[in-house]
Amino acid sequence: MNPMLLTYVSLAAAIVLEVIGTTFLQQSQQFSRPLPTLLMALCYGAAFYLLSLALRTMPVGVAYAIWSGLGIVLISAVGFFVLGQRLDLPAICGIGLIIAGVLVVNLFSSSVGH
Repeated sequence: MNPMLLTYVSLAAAIVLEVIGTTFLQQSQQFSRPLPTLLMALCYGAAFYLLSLALRTMPVGVAYAIWSGLGIVLISAVGFFVLGQRLDLPAICGIGLIIAGVLVVNLFSSSVGH
């Protein structure tokens, strides 16, 4: 398998697991519910392991920018669609800027190593 493809697959899986873990963090109610707390810890552990795999070939700053940017966007979507949380216009605009930043890094930066 192409090393960059494997890097992006690992990073994407890490991001998805981090978002799932954050969703369980919300449901753990400050660690007072054992099952969501355990699932949160497992998701976070797996997410960081997969992130470490991506860091084999991707600079940490670029990987973390993608991780945090897409994580914010995805957890905001989960908050809206699953948890019924609403965002105001400034929050939506800010998230749009985050998406733009992730696209700029991936499409135009030579640091990513296309």
